[in-house]
Amino acid sequence: MLLFLLKVYNVNVHDFRKGNLVIMAEKDNNKFGLKDFLQIAVIFLIAMGIYYALFTFVLSNDTVSGISMQPNFENGERVIAVRHAKIERGDVVIVNAPDEPGAEYIKRVIGMPGDKIVSKNNQIYINGKKISQPWLTKGFKLTDNEDGFTGTKYSQTQNFTISSLAKTANYKKYYTSAQLKEMQKTNRVPKGTYFVMGDHRSVSKDSRYIGTIAKKNIIGVVKLRYWPLNKIQVY
Repeated sequence: MLLFLLKVYNVNVHDFRKGNLVIMAEKDNNKFGLKDFLQIAVIFLIAMGIYYALFTFVLSNDTVSGISMQPNFENGERVIAVRHAKIERGDVVIVNAPDEPGAEYIKRVIGMPGDKIVSKNNQIYINGKKISQPWLTKGFKLTDNEDGFTGTKYSQTQNFTISSLAKTANYKKYYTSAQLKEMQKTNRVPKGTYFVMGDHRSVSKDSRYIGTIAKKNIIGVVKLRYWPLNKIQVY
């Protein structure tokens, strides 16, 4: 009986010690050391580096400010623009504001370099042909003021030509005399620049007032609206 108990005891002790060794080994394996910390730190730094490079050289994360692109883009919405993307008529772009250093505008490309532009009776003619503008709406924007609610057509656009704009005081701020004379003569968008407008034509401060936008001042072409979530859209 004694031998039997000792055998049982020895087995139990052996099993316990073996189990204890397993437990200790597991504890050692789960221990968070300096090596683990450094690995995580390196991964984090690499991820941050990729993020920084991506949004410095490839993408631009921007917030819509103002109502000049209503009803297609509202104040506070967030968009992603692709830098150095090919620019085409109708593209929505983020540009450096010529009249406000450090500020950025969101506008739509209407005229390409060298285009002749005429706006007449709420229609835009490019090189003699009326262009389709599916982004415009016939609706009204209601504004509350001291006189009550007033309605302003989103698409309401005054008559103009590049030639007539080149004679305005606003254009004289951004162009040399030689450039103004050339635009007055040719009625064309200067080379290397783009004529941009807001979709809410009646309130937008755009190329009708601040001149055409040089390609180097176009930050990127909007490709994604990601906020608010219920209006996510790829362009």
